[in-house]
This record gives sequence, structure tokens and C-alpha cells, in this order.
Amino acid sequence: MMQTEQAQANNQLVVQNSGNLSFNSNLSKEDEEMSRSALSAFRAKEEEIEKKKLEVREKVQAQLGRVEEETKRLALIREELETLADPLRKEVSLVRKKIDSVNKELKPLSHTAQKKEKEYKEALDAFNDKNKEKVQLITKLMELVSESEKLRMKKLEELSKNVDSMH
Repeated sequence: MMQTEQAQANNQLVVQNSGNLSFNSNLSKEDEEMSRSALSAFRAKEEEIEKKKLEVREKVQAQLGRVEEETKRLALIREELETLADPLRKEVSLVRKKIDSVNKELKPLSHTAQKKEKEYKEALDAFNDKNKEKVQLITKLMELVSESEKLRMKKLEELSKNVDSMH
């Protein structure tokens, strides 16, 4: 700050002195010294500005370097996220396709199973009906055989009585 104030004061003196120069072509030693002082202050200020400029440029470059590093890091993170999500999507897609394929295979199989089940029920009903008929016929046969045996026994008894009565 003090240097800035000194430089401004020197610049004012140079401006004032340059006005004197036009009127007085002979520069006094004091004026020359002031000019040199102002010039050196100006050069010092220019060097200071250049140094600050370089410092700022270095800081900007450092920041840009960090920004580039962070950008690369974020890109890597994004890639990792995409690779994490990608296999899951592929697997889900494959499983869904398999489900669709199995559903397509199940439809005709279901139709065939229902048809076969219907045929089975019809065959079972026919079997049961025939089995009932068989049971009824066996029952009738047993009744007939039983009745026939009774009749034969009755006849045999009658014959036996007839034979006994003859004696």
C-alpha cells in the first residue's frame, strides 16, 4: 500500500515536472532525480504487477489442474456407476426374455394338459361307469347263483324225499 501511494505521488511529480520541462528545457538535477525515482517506482510497480500476474496465473493453473483431476475422477465414478447398473439391466432383461419364452411354451402345454385332463376325466368316468356295471352284474350273478343253488338244493331235497319215500 505504501509503495502504491509512493508510486502515485511520484507519478504526480513526473506529470508536474513534465509540465516544467516544456517551459524549461534544462532539467535540474533534482528534476532528473525525481524522474529517475518515478521511473524506477513505475518499473518496480510494473514488476510487482507482473509478479502478481504470475502468481494469479499459477493459482489459476493449479485450480485448473485440480478441476481437471476432479473431472477425471467424476468421469471414473460415472463409468463405475454405469458398469454397476449395466450388468443388472442385462440380467433383468435376460430373465424377462426367459420368462416370456417360458410363458410362450406354457400356453400350448397348458392347453394340451387341459385337453388331456378332460380326456382323462372322460376315460375315468367311462371306467367308473363300466366298473359300476360290472359290480351290478357281479351282484346279479351272485344273486342268480345263490337263487340257483337254493332251487337246486330244494330240488335235491325233494328228490331225496322222493327217494326216501320209495323205500
